[in-house]
Amino acid sequence: MPRAPNAGRGAAMRIVLDTNVTFSALLWRGTPFRLVETIRRQPQDHLFTSAALLEELADVLTRPFAAKRLALLGQTGEELLADYAGFAEMVTPRTVPAVIIADPDDDQVIAVAVAAGADIIASGDRHLLSLGTHQAIQILRPADVLAVITGGRGEP
Repeated sequence: MPRAPNAGRGAAMRIVLDTNVTFSALLWRGTPFRLVETIRRQPQDHLFTSAALLEELADVLTRPFAAKRLALLGQTGEELLADYAGFAEMVTPRTVPAVIIADPDDDQVIAVAVAAGADIIASGDRHLLSLGTHQAIQILRPADVLAVITGGRGEP
């Protein structure tokens, strides 16, 4: 199981989700959802985002494929976005480094993680995952992040 740099289960974890993980967590009840719910229940852990990541999420939530799922959930994209924005801590990156040449939108995720002093980025994006780490920030799949923050128990 991957270990975060300061992961002893008394240690606070600082986590950033890429937009696709957040989108999945808000609309479905799989691993990304369990990850977000676990972070919500563990006050020592903190989730970070930025205005740029929220704007990207808002855009994705307005697309036709999201509308069908939102209708099934009986919620609007605005409601889900507001709930998430109210839970995640906002940071404002000073700069956005050019790290992922093939997909510059991923640089926003890295910028948030650096600004937040994050331990982990949760992502399913191959460009981010291929880095493995950036400035000692681990980049892991959501299931691996869930395992790290629960000490391998899956859920608290």
